[in-house]
Amino acid sequence: MNVADSQRVASALEHLGYHDTPRPDDADVIVLNTCVVRQSAEDKAYGRLSSLQPLKKKRPELVINLMGCLVGIKNGERLKARFPYVDVFSPPSDPGPLVAYLTQGQAQALELAETEQRHAWMDEDLILPASERGRLVSAHVPVVLGCSHACTYCIIPYRRGVEVSRPPEDIMAEARSLVAQGVKEITLLGQIVDRYGKDHPDYPTLAGLLVRLNGLDGLERIRFLTSHPNWMNDELLDAVAELPKVMPHIEVPIQAGDDAVLENMRRGYTAQQYRDLVTKIRARIPNVSIATDIIVGFCGETDEAFEHTYELLADLRLDVAHLARYSPREGTVSARRMPDDVPDAVKWDRFRRLEELQESIAAEIHARYLGGTTEVLFEEKVKHRWKGRTPTNKLVFVESDGDLRGKVLPVQITWTGPWSMQGRVVEPVLAER
Repeated sequence: MNVADSQRVASALEHLGYHDTPRPDDADVIVLNTCVVRQSAEDKAYGRLSSLQPLKKKRPELVINLMGCLVGIKNGERLKARFPYVDVFSPPSDPGPLVAYLTQGQAQALELAETEQRHAWMDEDLILPASERGRLVSAHVPVVLGCSHACTYCIIPYRRGVEVSRPPEDIMAEARSLVAQGVKEITLLGQIVDRYGKDHPDYPTLAGLLVRLNGLDGLERIRFLTSHPNWMNDELLDAVAELPKVMPHIEVPIQAGDDAVLENMRRGYTAQQYRDLVTKIRARIPNVSIATDIIVGFCGETDEAFEHTYELLADLRLDVAHLARYSPREGTVSARRMPDDVPDAVKWDRFRRLEELQESIAAEIHARYLGGTTEVLFEEKVKHRWKGRTPTNKLVFVESDGDLRGKVLPVQITWTGPWSMQGRVVEPVLAER
């Protein structure tokens, strides 16, 4: 989501005649777009912001804009008192205050009066920044802003506001604009992306939106994230199975494999229900890949509870597991009401056990690709190798002197590891004259 927001603010600045520079010392405007999903990310943002103070003191005309989840939807006034050298505070997904400051000489209100105002800067076609125009192969398109589910550990609803679906015509316009600029793949974004349209009865469902996007000429691939077990229904699974441009890759977090921990997290399902969902996904979508998220060391997680999580991951053998150690986030329900009672050393031990397990699972899954051929969409050249992804979102590297950017090509896999694969482009067989 922050990548998409950064592209939008860069586009807005280019409309005003600005261009990017790699050195902060040379900049007239510095935008610090922040993430606070973990405490470490918030601490890093504060540190980076503090490091800009000497530059502002040296060059008072420099405009510093703090943007994103650190500002949130109602945090600007408090931050202004703490960081008086910052000129503009922008909520997530909204370059409006910065544009107003640069064009009118004064910032707009620090707080949004209505959540729907976030749409104001997302209604027009997105023109990618010059540095990415014609080069960006895969782009992110936000479709649901904010979140209303409020898991007990999560700060996002308090920083990005209540859940709001973007109008489908705006999403389609943005997708058409991106395709016209060379984008081949788009990923639809939402904190719970499956809930798209739930707040507007006249909007299509996420499955309906996928149907519309599937008909867009020039678009090669469509993905979406992140899903929630409670909202992934048969209509959505049918869309993934039947629409040729929608890739067979599902990101649906479990977070924990123990029912008591899941209840404390306020996730709304049991471990068995998640197991049943994975079974259903695999039955409906052949050769699907599934990614999950897991938090270890959540409040009240006993050794037995952790073993339930370990067993679930070992049994389901999912393609990817994004792992995190629990840390309290100020303002969340768990930070206010639940003791952080798992020692850090225990969290690290549990984290490493899951990491080692998932490494072996991923290596086993990738080994099945060895010697076979799969289609790869190539995104960019990294050093001497082209990087791309399979329909199941596997990372593949290929050596080639040709320009593979934006091409979907058959690749024979010649090496596999737990995190990526290598291969060679299969040359087309020329018909005999």
